[in-house]
Amino acid sequence: MRFFRFAACACVVAGIAFARPAKIDRDLEAADPSATVDVIVQFRNAPTAAHHDRVRERGGRHRGTLPLIGAGVYSIEAGRLGELAADPDVVQISPDRQVRATDFNGKLDYGWMTVTGIAKKGGQLPYDGAGIGVAILDSGLDPIPDLSNIVYRQSFVPGSASVHDDYGHGTHVAGIIAGNGSLSTCSTCVYRIRGIAPKARLVSLRVLNGAGVGTDSAVIAAIARAIALKNTYNIRVMNLSLGRPVYGSYASDPLCQAVERAWKAGIVVVVAAGNEGRNNTFANSGYGTITAPGNDPYVITVGALNTQGTASRADDKIASYSSKGPTLIDHIVKPDLVAPGNAILSNRAYNVGIETVFPGNIVPTTAYDNTSYQPDYFQLSGTSMAAPMAAGTAALVIQQNPNLTPDQVKARLMKTASKSFPASSTAEDPVTHALFTSYYDIFTVGAGSLDAAAALANQDVLAGSAMSPTAVYNPPAGTGSLAFTQGSGLGGASIVWGTTLVWGTNVVYGTTLVWGTTIVWGTSVVWGTNADGTTGFDVVWGSRAVWGANATPSGEAVNIAINGEN
Repeated sequence: MRFFRFAACACVVAGIAFARPAKIDRDLEAADPSATVDVIVQFRNAPTAAHHDRVRERGGRHRGTLPLIGAGVYSIEAGRLGELAADPDVVQISPDRQVRATDFNGKLDYGWMTVTGIAKKGGQLPYDGAGIGVAILDSGLDPIPDLSNIVYRQSFVPGSASVHDDYGHGTHVAGIIAGNGSLSTCSTCVYRIRGIAPKARLVSLRVLNGAGVGTDSAVIAAIARAIALKNTYNIRVMNLSLGRPVYGSYASDPLCQAVERAWKAGIVVVVAAGNEGRNNTFANSGYGTITAPGNDPYVITVGALNTQGTASRADDKIASYSSKGPTLIDHIVKPDLVAPGNAILSNRAYNVGIETVFPGNIVPTTAYDNTSYQPDYFQLSGTSMAAPMAAGTAALVIQQNPNLTPDQVKARLMKTASKSFPASSTAEDPVTHALFTSYYDIFTVGAGSLDAAAALANQDVLAGSAMSPTAVYNPPAGTGSLAFTQGSGLGGASIVWGTTLVWGTNVVYGTTLVWGTTIVWGTSVVWGTNADGTTGFDVVWGSRAVWGANATPSGEAVNIAINGEN
């Protein structure tokens, strides 16, 4: 399998020479004390000029302010971070980390047909996303005929005011959400390339440059803008098909804190799970590889399915590259659900970064009988393509019932997700011919496969929180359990994940996904009692997390699979 890598390690690598104060993220530990690093400093209150002056007194430079999370962005010598951490107003110091985005192989994709249940051209659901604003934080968005409802564009890429998509990823993602299919003009065939909610309003907030690279601070600033524009464009959904490694708890991660602010402001936040499901560097079979901010319990984290080139769910299987839970550090049960993400056809941004590298992914006009002078669609695979399937569906559900909260939308999508899966499946890498076996447990497929028609047919309204639950390791038996303790704040018997209500585990996740496979409740993989009795435990449950300071194998976390599976 060939991967196009879409996430890199943080701007600075992980150990400052002196003992690291708890306020300093561990991936700053290895920085040369004399090197200048870009950091996000979270304060107890929104930073003022006095805060900036205190950083300047230590040789730092103020680069920007992130009021959404009470933080400032600074450049400062790594050796002065200990002094900065000693300031009682400082809560946390994190690198301004890089984030990155997450082929035409002769097969049509049936992603939108599978999700919506529409099996023919011209078929439609009773809702189309009209009036619902969807913020897309990506590489920008080009105003092509298929994307007729762009209402706002702004760039947050440092040094670039251009709102155009110089990479091609954002336009592709937008087409999955709201492409109207006007450029696929086939009058007799059954196939049309379109999105889930073709009349949704698109708000493009550019955070990735022409190479598909951005920073935490750019994403956080864009999230703040989306919140500010919420009422202007009725922004109810936000899509982040991007990510980076997890370096600490979501409770202190600046990117996670920002998406939580959007969620609490009434915006459904949908995030790609990451594409590291084949990463077996630490003999963990891809478990524990969910990327940030998909590790946050508030958001809807989406893994990728392979439709096998049919509109039927019966033959769908998990894309073996789709990242699996539980999340590192906090052990949150993720992904929340899965959606088609393999070999997805969507809109093309012409002659941009991604297609100059992979020209073979341009979809020939013969696939859709387009009468234009050039091909207008591109094919990509990854959880980056699965997330917008869920974002588009969320727009439909909100259009049907505008009073729903983000928690209610999340609970409905999870409850109505299809839970019919095999016990396992095997995928072959078309290049190396290596085989990868996936098991359909709660950490692989979450609550199941996204089903827009079922979500629209359901009228249940959750009264509590839909935060994703926590998985708990129970030594010494080596088996696991899910935490449904009410006091934990992650759901209990009287809230959402209990066993006695309509939202109980037998409904939201299904008994097969929770209890049915030994890969979850057994002792060899997830719960970590492998050969030496310690390594597996350390990988998922201990301090040697896959993306942690001591164990980042390649510094890469999110990617798009090119010709990944057939």
